[in-house]
Amino acid sequence: MKEKTFKFLGKVYHFSNSWTGTVIIVLFIIFFIAQAFRIPSGSMKYTLLIGDHVFAKKFAYGIPTPHLPFLEFPLVPGTDGHIYNGDKPMRGDIVIFRYPGNTKIHYVKRCVATGGDKLFLFKKELYLRPHEGDDFIKENYPEAETKIFNGELWVKNPYRAEHPGINNDPKIINDGRYPEELFNFAPIKVPEDEYFMMGDNRDHSNDSRFWGSVPYGLVEGTPWFVYFSMDDNWNVRWDRIGKSMQGLDDPELIKKARFEYKDIDKADHGIY
Repeated sequence: MKEKTFKFLGKVYHFSNSWTGTVIIVLFIIFFIAQAFRIPSGSMKYTLLIGDHVFAKKFAYGIPTPHLPFLEFPLVPGTDGHIYNGDKPMRGDIVIFRYPGNTKIHYVKRCVATGGDKLFLFKKELYLRPHEGDDFIKENYPEAETKIFNGELWVKNPYRAEHPGINNDPKIINDGRYPEELFNFAPIKVPEDEYFMMGDNRDHSNDSRFWGSVPYGLVEGTPWFVYFSMDDNWNVRWDRIGKSMQGLDDPELIKKARFEYKDIDKADHGIY
């Protein structure tokens, strides 16, 4: 029995060292376990920064349909975006998903509402009414500010206390130069099995306010941890390497991120 086991392990070892074995193993990891992404824009700062390189946990929300790398062609046609449905994104999660306007492009945003939830924006403030109702709000948001509108209880800015990287840009004012969706957004109810995504850099994020909620079938995973990070001046951000998404909520890291961008942000008027 031991001899057969050693022979089998030897075959596995030699196969893994072959070009064919290496390619199969790498593709298996990319398809089902972890995929590397670089953060290219500032829509999630000061939580995720331009130049952060993260591994995405591909199995966090089920098993997404594998796509051929670079071409992004689905290798299992006829699925709804997943070959196995698993857990669904939760409120407050940072989610990697395929952009509904072009499914070959990956976006990363924070899930601020799930199917059945209601939300609106008023003067840049996010108001959320979870579909579970008043008792759920009182139990799960005891420290949050709440308001009553039309006889319903709403939570004001439900994620800012827990995630200090969420921010608004005081330079962006409602003077007609910017989209109205940045300031005021009419109440909506998120469709079932869909998710409303917003960037933490609220006034510089192209997100669900502009193109709608994200179906579960386009959800790919969640950032796992930062494996490398470098700023625009080629300086390695050593204190970010190895940090999970929870670790990036560290107030000291947020403070350093704000300092890094203090001069750049003075001329930052884009929505990305």
